[in-house]
Amino acid sequence: MNTPDPKAIRVLIVDDHPVVRAGLASLLRRQTGLKLAGAAHSGEEAMEVLKRTSVDVMLLDLRMPAVNGIDLLNLLKKDPTSPRAIILSSYEFEEEIYRAVKAGARGYLSKNAPREEIVVAIESVAGGGTYFPVRIAQWMEERDARSSLSAREIEILEMVSRGLTNKEIAGALQISHYTVRNHINHISTKLQVADRTEAATAALRQGIIGGSA
Repeated sequence: MNTPDPKAIRVLIVDDHPVVRAGLASLLRRQTGLKLAGAAHSGEEAMEVLKRTSVDVMLLDLRMPAVNGIDLLNLLKKDPTSPRAIILSSYEFEEEIYRAVKAGARGYLSKNAPREEIVVAIESVAGGGTYFPVRIAQWMEERDARSSLSAREIEILEMVSRGLTNKEIAGALQISHYTVRNHINHISTKLQVADRTEAATAALRQGIIGGSA
């Protein structure tokens, strides 16, 4: 029988699938340095658990009836004592993950993640860090860049991708070529590229603008 560790990371599981809850609970009970603080089948039940139990990290399913994972994150956002959340999902829908991160999630795990990865993610997030697989982290960076571009900047990028010069873009938009140059400089900074050609290439790759039909 293991002696309780007072410094163990207290973890709450929130998932509406009994098999998932049971599997994660078993892992937490067997892992040194982690402690099962509770297991909830819904967002509503999780709120009740949090009222009476101290929790460091919450493993949170996004897709639950009534109060889903993103709803719960938004409800907890105003409380500075809320646990740090790691998204659990069987589906890698990037926009859904992005919304959860904007609502406060600090990490992402597939429900099929191996035990070692789950432990690393919990420890990283409990320590104040984040945990996202490389592909998810890269996509979120690109998504942030896409969000930060203005409608005019996207319009100019589309013209650059079609091969128009700064002077031609200026004529089409009825602005000075100096203004076009400034826009392109701002775009390059946001996309972290060196010049207009790289900006257009990055924008096409990230889906900010569409390619030629």
